[in-house]
Amino acid sequence: MSNRILVFYGSYRSDRAGIRLAEFVVQRLRRRGEDVELIDAKAINLPMLDRMYKEYPKGQAPGALEELARKIRAADGFVFVTGEYNWGVQPGLKNLTDHFLEEWFWRPAAIVSYSAGRLSGARAATAWHGTLSEMGMVVVSSTIAVGPISQTLSVEGMPTGEAGKALEHAFPRFADDLMWWVEAGKAQRQRKAPPY
Repeated sequence: MSNRILVFYGSYRSDRAGIRLAEFVVQRLRRRGEDVELIDAKAINLPMLDRMYKEYPKGQAPGALEELARKIRAADGFVFVTGEYNWGVQPGLKNLTDHFLEEWFWRPAAIVSYSAGRLSGARAATAWHGTLSEMGMVVVSSTIAVGPISQTLSVEGMPTGEAGKALEHAFPRFADDLMWWVEAGKAQRQRKAPPY
């Protein structure tokens, strides 16, 4: 039985290199038999946060919010693919994430970071760890960090060179860690209702 995994990506830039990494993650998780969907913040195009999903009267949230809330609630786990902007997180991905709260609770999340430089988005990954934990997710310890992204994945999203080999080598452990927590969370939710 496959697990339902949402992969979130948040760049709004016109020349988005990180989409290669998001698609790589989606394809590799699908190869493992998981039910995976890419949630692209640019494609959903939510306005800057004014009202969270939960602040709308029941049945009155905009359609895009209602649909995404349904998908988040139905997911078994999440992957956040984040670039690093000035030592911080992507505003598009953060804006999308902040529209929800309780919908995230009691599921694991994993972080995949990237940058154009050699630090591979590590500072954004560190910032996301605290944010996702505060939003009720268990953040797995395994991460993927890619940089420079243009030397790791081709325009078609295929691993290239030594950096691409390193990504291919790191991915199975990353996925194993996430899936262990996904399965543990599913088993616990079946055994006992969350405390709140």
